Amino acid sequence: MDASRTEYEFAVLRVVPHVHLGAFVNVGVVLHARRAGILTLRTIADDATLRALLPDVDVALLASYLRSCVAICAGDANAGPVALAPTSERFHWLTAPRSDVLQASPVHEGVCDDVAAELDALYAMYVGH
Repeated sequence: MDASRTEYEFAVLRVVPHVHLGAFVNVGVVLHARRAGILTLRTIADDATLRALLPDVDVALLASYLRSCVAICAGDANAGPVALAPTSERFHWLTAPRSDVLQASPVHEGVCDDVAAELDALYAMYVGH
């Protein structure tokens, strides 16, 4: 592999408003480039957009969960002890199954030249807002 290329893993964050139906709405993407020490997350941050996409969901609570995910990803000490863990541990914590409503897709792999541009492209592809 070209040394300038970066290997990464990513997962799509999704909301499952009615678990019994199995339908979901993608609301974010988390990307981890372990060798580069990068962990980044982009979510829908606008309450109005969340409300339009998910009219049956407590948007204030969902937005709070998404902000927590962003803070953990960023390593914000105010987000609790998990935010202080290494990037790999935070990525696996963010993608681990733990909620019926806010879930992560399976983890996928890729290679890119520019991690920020790749996150933008994945977000546009999977979330599109």
